[in-house]
Amino acid sequence: MKKRIVLSIVLLAAFFMACEDKPSAKINSSNLELAKERDAKLNLGSAIIEFDQKEYDFGTITEGEKVQGAFKVTNAGKVDLIITNVKPSCGCTTPEWTKEAIAPGATGEIKFEFNSANRVGKQNKSITVKSNAEKITEVIRIKGTVTAKS
Repeated sequence: MKKRIVLSIVLLAAFFMACEDKPSAKINSSNLELAKERDAKLNLGSAIIEFDQKEYDFGTITEGEKVQGAFKVTNAGKVDLIITNVKPSCGCTTPEWTKEAIAPGATGEIKFEFNSANRVGKQNKSITVKSNAEKITEVIRIKGTVTAKS
C-alpha cells in the first residue's frame, strides 16, 4: 500500500514537472509589441467632439428660399476624431462634412443646406452626428420661421 502511494506521488510530480514550460517561450514578440501600441493608444483616451454652436437659428425666410450654414467642429481629445455619419431629420436638409480625420486641436466643418419649399411655419430640424468620439452620437439643430409666399 505504501509503495502505491509513493509511486502515485512520484508519477504526479513527474507529470507536473513535464508540463512546466516557461510561459515566456510561448509569447510571440510581434503580438507583444502590437499589444503595447494598443494599450498606449487606449491610455490617450477618446476623441472629444466640440461644436461652436449646437443650434443654428436662420431667423425668418420666405417659403422656397434655401438657407446655407455651417457648424464648426473641434477635436478637444488626444486622438484623431473621425465623423462617421451625419444624418438630417428630413429630406429638406442636406449635410456635408469633413470626411478626413480631425487631429487633436484641429477643426472641421458640418455644412448644411435647408430647403424651405412647402415648409411654412416654425421649423426645428435636427442633424445627428456619429463619430468615434467619447460621446458617439451628438444632435445639432437648425431652427427658424418660414413665411408663405405672397
